[in-house]
Amino acid sequence: MRREPASPKVETTRTGAEQGDGVDQAGTLILIMAAAVLAPLLAHGTGRWIRIPVVIFEIVLGILIGPDVLGWAHSDEVVDVLSDLGLSMLIFLAGYEIEFGAIRGDTLRRASRAWVVSLLLGLAGALALTGFDLARTVIIGTALTSTALGTVLPILRDSGDLEGRFGTVMMAFGALGEFGPIIAMSVLLSGRDPGASTVVLIVFAAITAAAVWWALRPRPPWFSQVVRATLHTSGQFAVRFVMLLLVAMLALSQAFGLDVLLGAFAAGLLTRLVLQGSVPESSEQVLEKVEAMGFGFLVPLFFIATGIQFDLASLLDGGRALLLLPVFLVLFVVVRGLPAYLLAPRDLSPLSRRALSLYSATCLPLVVAITAIGVDDEVLGESTAAALVGAAMISVLVFPLLAMRVRARERHVSAKLPPAAETESW
Repeated sequence: MRREPASPKVETTRTGAEQGDGVDQAGTLILIMAAAVLAPLLAHGTGRWIRIPVVIFEIVLGILIGPDVLGWAHSDEVVDVLSDLGLSMLIFLAGYEIEFGAIRGDTLRRASRAWVVSLLLGLAGALALTGFDLARTVIIGTALTSTALGTVLPILRDSGDLEGRFGTVMMAFGALGEFGPIIAMSVLLSGRDPGASTVVLIVFAAITAAAVWWALRPRPPWFSQVVRATLHTSGQFAVRFVMLLLVAMLALSQAFGLDVLLGAFAAGLLTRLVLQGSVPESSEQVLEKVEAMGFGFLVPLFFIATGIQFDLASLLDGGRALLLLPVFLVLFVVVRGLPAYLLAPRDLSPLSRRALSLYSATCLPLVVAITAIGVDDEVLGESTAAALVGAAMISVLVFPLLAMRVRARERHVSAKLPPAAETESW
C-alpha cells in the first residue's frame, strides 16, 4: 500500500517533549564533538611538560560535561549507537595493526602463555574479591586480563617504539591482551553452556579461516584498478569495501551469538590481508582514510561517551568502591604485567621487559565493554564497575608514561655503551 506523505500540519503538532528530546540530542552531540576537538588541544598544550594520552582528556571531558558534574550532556540512543560503532572501530583498527607474520614462533607462544597465566591469576583474584561469586568472578577476572592495544599503539607510534624488536614483542603481547579477553567473553559471557559456546566459536573460527583463505587469494585485476582509480575521488571504493568487511563480520558474530568485538577484531585482520595482498602500494593510504574516520570521529566519541556514562557519584561516595580502585590498579600489574615480565623473550633487556609489563597492564576499552555487560546483566554493581573503569583510566594515564620513561632511560644507557657491551646487554 502506498504511504501518503505527512502533511505540514502533522509535522507541526510534535509535542514539546519530542522537540526537547531532539534539542537535547543535538546539544549532546555538539558538546561531544566540542570535547573531541578540545582533547587533542589539551594534550598538545600539556605535552611540553608531560605527555598525557589524548584518551585521558576525552574521558575526563566526558565526565566533566556528564550528569555527575556539570550535567550538560546525557547518554541517549543516538550516543549509545555511535559509541558502540566507536568501540567496534577501535577494536577493528587494533586487529588491523597486528602482523601475525612478524610475531609468530617463540614470541607468539610466550605471549599466549602469558595471557593464560593472566587469566588464571585474574580469576583467582576475582574469586577472592567476590566471595566466590562465580558470575562476578568471570566478569572481573576477564576484565583484569585485557591490554588496551588500540590505546597503546598511538603512544608507541609517536614515541618511535613501534618499530624494531620491542615493538614486535609488544604487538604480540598486546594482541593476546585484546584477542584473549574477547574469546573469553564469547565463551564465558554468552549465556550459553561453555561447551556449546566453544562449538559455536569453532564454527565461527572455521568461517573466519575460510574468509582468510579467500583474502589470501589473488584479487582480479579490476579490483586494484578500481581501488587506485577511486582512491582520491568521491567513489572511495576501498574505504567502502573495508566498511563492508567490518559490518559483515559484526553481523556474523552477532548471528552466532558471539560478542561483536570478536567480529570487529577479525575484520581488522581480514582487511589487512586483503589490502596488502591486492593493493600493497595503496594499503597505507586506505588505512589513513579509515583511521581518519575512526580516530577523527567514532573512537573519540566512544571515549567521551564513556566519561558521560561514568558513575562518578558512586565512586566518590566512598566505601567499598573507592577502596577497590587501588586494589584493581595493583591487580592490573600483578595479573597482566607480571606474567608479561616473566615470560617475555629472553633477548629483551630487563628495562625493556619492565616497559613491556607496564604497557601490557594498560587497559580500558575492554574493561568498559566487559563491565557494561556485567551491569546490563545485573551481575556487577555500578559502584564496582566504576571502580574497575576508574582504575583502568588511571592505568592509561600512569602506566604508559612510566613505560616511556623506562624506554628513554634504556636508550640513554645504550647510547653510552660501546657496541660490544650494548650487544651483550641484550
